[in-house]
Amino acid sequence: MGLVGSGIIAVFALRRSRTPGGYYDTDIYGMTPATHRTYAAVAAAFFAAFIFTCLSRAGTIGFYLFAAFVLFALFYLTSFLRGAHEDDG
Repeated sequence: MGLVGSGIIAVFALRRSRTPGGYYDTDIYGMTPATHRTYAAVAAAFFAAFIFTCLSRAGTIGFYLFAAFVLFALFYLTSFLRGAHEDDG
């Protein structure tokens, strides 16, 4: 699951880095194309780590790696769930 998830997030973040983004994405929350490229690079590193873990058959490390990936994925994916606040004039 971690291998597939990290691959999907890497491709998604790379595709998002090629678009300028909306007002709230870029100006309010700082989700610029450079930020998306950073998330894509981290997801690619998780992808490589999952491949290494599968090849070395390190089960316990894979569990902790997956837990770290889930936190990373939640941080990235919830950045899209933020909306306009009432005090944003």
